[in-house]
Amino acid sequence: MKILALGDIHGDQSLIKKAVKKAEKEKVDLVILTGDLTFFDQQVKNIIKPFEEKGKQVLILPGNHETMDTIRSFERAYGKTKSLHGEHFEHSGVGFFGAGYATDVGPFFINEKDTFYLLNKGHNKIKNLDKKILVTHMHPRGSSSEFSGFKGSPSITKAIKKFKPDLAIFSHIHEASGTEDKIGKTRLVNVSRKIKIFEI
Repeated sequence: MKILALGDIHGDQSLIKKAVKKAEKEKVDLVILTGDLTFFDQQVKNIIKPFEEKGKQVLILPGNHETMDTIRSFERAYGKTKSLHGEHFEHSGVGFFGAGYATDVGPFFINEKDTFYLLNKGHNKIKNLDKKILVTHMHPRGSSSEFSGFKGSPSITKAIKKFKPDLAIFSHIHEASGTEDKIGKTRLVNVSRKIKIFEI
């Protein structure tokens, strides 16, 4: 199974075109967009549609730049698009769960307690699967993304330690794009504005 992941698009049409081309070339099964699809929640066309036109399943989250209303509007408009915010998804025996927003900067926030609650809620539905992937907008506390000066979320780190997903994908800190870490056996990857292909 192949996954294309990308975050912090901020309505950048050229980045979407590159991602769609890469998704086609690599024959990915699934696309994950880790939030900040827009810039200050301004409606942007052709963020999801180009992937759907290629028949790709798309999983999305709100970043700190859009509301859940915007995320739900994408879900309503596109049949193969699903939010992971406090939700789950299963594909080919792999379980996905997630939580959006950020706990440090706005304009749209979430607190630490709610972050863990949402991750726990989504995980409960896929906890018996052998392969699990955690998807957030915010980076975990203790990850390399903190070099920017923005501390990561302790709740995300707590969820990683408790649920032990195989992979944690996130974005939020542009300068940390492409950095990788580990918490236990969980691989952590920042996909901020950097198209990343994963084989599971």
